[in-house]
Amino acid sequence: MADSIQERGVLPNSLPRPAGEKEQLLRIWSTPPGWRWITAVNNTVVGLLYLGAAFAFFVLAGVLALVMRTQLAVPENDLVSQDLYNQIFTVHGTTMMFLFAVPAMEALGVLLLPQMLAARDLPFPRLSAFAVWAYIIGGGVFFSTVFYGLAPKGGWFMYPPLTLTEYSPGDNADFWLLGIGFIEISAIAGAIEIIVGILRTRPPGMSLDKLPVFGWSMLVFAGMIVLAFPAVILATMFLEIERSFGWPFFTAAQGGDPLLWQHLFWFFGHPEVYIIFLPAAGLVSMIVPTMAQTPLVGYRLIVVALIAAGFFSFGLWVHHMFATGIPALSMAFFSAASMAVAVPSGIQVFSWIATIASAKERFRLTTPSLFVLGMLFIFTVGGLTGVMVAMVPFDWQAHDTYFIVAHLHYVLIGGMVFPLFATFYYWAPMIGTRRLSERLGKWCFWLFFIGFNVSFMPMHVSGLLGMPRRVWTYSEASGWGALNLVSTLGAYLIGAGVLVFIIDLIRNFRVGENGEPNPWQAGTLEWLPTDLYSTRSIPHVTSREPLWMQPGLAEEVDAGRHYLPNAPTGARETIVTSVIDARPQYVIQMPGNGWGHLLAAVFTAACFLLLTIKVVVPALICGVLAIACCLAWVWELDKGPGKGPVPIGAGITLPVYVTGPTGHGWWAMVILMGVAGSLYLAYLFSYFYLWTVSPRVWPASAQSLPDLEWPALSASLFIAGAALFALAQKTLAAPGRKPFWTPLLIGSGALSTAFAVGVAIVCHWQAGLRPSASSYAALVYMDGVLTGQLVFAVLIMSLFVIARHFTGKLDRVRSATLENTNLLVYYAAAQGLIGLLLVHGFPRWLL
Repeated sequence: MADSIQERGVLPNSLPRPAGEKEQLLRIWSTPPGWRWITAVNNTVVGLLYLGAAFAFFVLAGVLALVMRTQLAVPENDLVSQDLYNQIFTVHGTTMMFLFAVPAMEALGVLLLPQMLAARDLPFPRLSAFAVWAYIIGGGVFFSTVFYGLAPKGGWFMYPPLTLTEYSPGDNADFWLLGIGFIEISAIAGAIEIIVGILRTRPPGMSLDKLPVFGWSMLVFAGMIVLAFPAVILATMFLEIERSFGWPFFTAAQGGDPLLWQHLFWFFGHPEVYIIFLPAAGLVSMIVPTMAQTPLVGYRLIVVALIAAGFFSFGLWVHHMFATGIPALSMAFFSAASMAVAVPSGIQVFSWIATIASAKERFRLTTPSLFVLGMLFIFTVGGLTGVMVAMVPFDWQAHDTYFIVAHLHYVLIGGMVFPLFATFYYWAPMIGTRRLSERLGKWCFWLFFIGFNVSFMPMHVSGLLGMPRRVWTYSEASGWGALNLVSTLGAYLIGAGVLVFIIDLIRNFRVGENGEPNPWQAGTLEWLPTDLYSTRSIPHVTSREPLWMQPGLAEEVDAGRHYLPNAPTGARETIVTSVIDARPQYVIQMPGNGWGHLLAAVFTAACFLLLTIKVVVPALICGVLAIACCLAWVWELDKGPGKGPVPIGAGITLPVYVTGPTGHGWWAMVILMGVAGSLYLAYLFSYFYLWTVSPRVWPASAQSLPDLEWPALSASLFIAGAALFALAQKTLAAPGRKPFWTPLLIGSGALSTAFAVGVAIVCHWQAGLRPSASSYAALVYMDGVLTGQLVFAVLIMSLFVIARHFTGKLDRVRSATLENTNLLVYYAAAQGLIGLLLVHGFPRWLL
C-alpha cells in the first residue's frame, strides 16, 4: 500500500496533524533531569556517552604513548623502569585496540544509525545502554591497573608461555584475560543490536540497495564481530583456566601448544583490523559525496568491496605467524590472500577519488575533507607496506622490528583515526547546536598529519636498521638515537593536534537541538530535522540520497506528514520493516529509561573483576544480582498485543506484537546462536589442532574411554529436553488460561538438558580422566563447559518463562519468550550431540 501511495504522488498524512502530538513525543522520549540521566536509553544519550568514553580512552592511551616515546627519545634513558615500561606498552596497545577502536565504531553506530535510518531508536535500547556501562566500568578498572602496578606485561597480544603463571605470577595477566574477555562480550551485545537495527528498522521504501554505505559497513562490521570475537573469547577462557586450574591447553609438556593461542588470537586479531577500518571507510563514503555534492561513484562496487574485505580478512590470520615455523604451503596461501585483500580496499579508494573528481563545481576543502584526504595518503602508505610484509622473505627480516610498528600505525591511524576526526567535524552540527571551528580544525589536522608522519615514517628506517619492538632502552652505539628523537618530537606534535581538538570541543560543542539545519547540504536522512524523538515522522524513501532526490522531504517529515507522526501506543515505538525491501510489518514497542540495565552492568562488571582477584564468594553474589537485574529489566519487554493494531498513517494499520521469524527478538536470538556457533567452531579447531600437534596424549585404547552407554544416555536426555520444549510450545493455551502441564513440560525439558551435560561430564571423571592431566583431557572437559554455559542460560530462561506463565503473560498469542527459549534449547541440544560424537566417537575412530 505504501508503494502505491508513493507512486500516485500522494504523501502519507498530508492533512494537518492534531495539536499536542509533538508535546506527547517530547514527554515520552524525554531524558531524565539531573543525575538521573544515567538511566537514559535514548540512542543520542547512550551514543554520545559511548563515544565520549572511547575518546577518553584514546587520550589516555595517547598519554602512555608519549611516556614511551619520551623514554625512547635518547639512548640509555631511565625515565621509567623496565617493568613499568612493559606495563605501559601493554596497556597502551590493549586500550587502543580493545577500549578505543572497536568501541568508537560501535558508538558511532549507536549514535548515527537511527538517524540515518530515520528510526526513533535501535530495537534494543537497554541492551545498548547495558553494553556501554559495562564497557565504561570494566575498561576504567582495567586501565587504572597501570597506576598501582597490576597492569599486564605480556603485550596486547598476551602470548603464552610468557603469560602462563610460571612466567607471569600474580593477577596482572588475569586483569587482561577477564577484563578484556568481558569487554568483548559487551562488544558482541552491541553488534547484535546493530545487525537487527539495520535489517529491521529501516524506513519504508529503503530497500537494501538504498541503504547508506555506512549502514552496509556497520552491517559487515557487526557480522565480523559475531564471527571473530568468539575466537579470542575462547582463547582467554583457555588461558585463564590454565592459569587458575592448571588445564594444559598451552603447555607443550602435556600436549598443549603455545601456537594455539596465536591461531585463535589472530583469527580475531586480523579481522579486527578490518572491523576497525570498514566502518571508517563507510564514514568516508558518506562525507566525500557531500563535499563533492554528487552521488557516490560505484555504490554497488563499494558494497561488494566491503563484503569482500570482510570475507577475505578471515583468511589472513597466519600472516602474523610467518616466523613461527609453519609449513611453506600455508605461508604461500596466506601470503597470496594477504595481497588479494588489497583489491577491495583499492576499489574503495578509487571510488572516493572518482567521486572527488566528479564534483559538480569543486571539492570543498573543509576540515572533514582535509582529514579524509589525509586518510587517503596515510592509509595508502600503510597498504603498500602491508603488501611488503605479506611477502614471506621480507616479513622474516622485518618481523618484530619497528618497521611493523610503523606499518601498524599507518594502517590503523590512517584507516580509522583520521576518518574518526573527519566524522567529529562533519556530524557535530547534527547532534549539537553549531559546527566546530574551521580554523581550529585546520590547526588540528595539520599538527596531527605532520606529527604523524614525522613520528612514524622514521620508524620504517629504524626497523630496517634492526631496532626490535618492545625494547625498553637501547645503546648509543646502535645508531637509532636520532631517528627515535625525531619520532618523539612527532609524537608530541600529534598530542598538540589532539589538544587543539579538545579545546575546540570545549569552546564550541554544545549538545542540543535547533542548530543549523543540514549545514553541509547532505543528501542522507540523518540531516532531517530531529528532536529527542528523532524525526517527527518516518519518511517513505525512494532513493539513496532522499534529501537531494525528494524535494521538500525535510519540511514534510517535520510537519508530521509521513509515517508514525505520533505515539499511538502511548509509549516509545518505531516501525519494523521487512529485511529486503523494507515494507512495514509491525510497530515495535520499546522500553524507556530505567535502572535495571545499569545495575546489571555494574554487578556484571563487579563479578568479573572480583573473580580476577580471586574473591569468589562476593563475585558469585554479584553474578546472582546481575542475573536478577537482567530478568527485572527484560520482564516488561514482551508487552503483548494489547495496544494494537495501530494506524501509522496513509491508511496503514500495523500490529504491535508479532512472534516467530518476523519478530526482532527472534532475529536477535538467531544471531546469538551464531555467536555460540562461532565459539564452538573455534573449540573444534582447537581440538583437532592439538590432536595434530600431540596425538600421543589422545587415548591409546578403548578401555580408557567411558562405556558407550554414557554418551547414549546423554544424547537421549538432550533429545528429550528439546522435545519437551517443543511440546510445551504446542500446549500453550488461549489468553487467560494457565494449564499446569505447560510449566511442567518446560521445567522437565530444562532439567533433562542439564542432566545431559552432567552425564557427559561425570562419565569421564568416573573413567579416571582428569582435566589437568593432558591437553586432551582439558579439551574433553572444555566441551562440557561450553555446552554447560548454554544450558545454564536455558535454566535461567526457563524459570523466567515459567514465572511469566503463572502471571498470565504467556499464552498462545503472547509466546515470544518461550519461542526464543526454544531456539536456544534446540541449539544447545545440537551442540551437545556434536560434542558427544566428537569426544566419544573421534578417539574410537582413531583406534
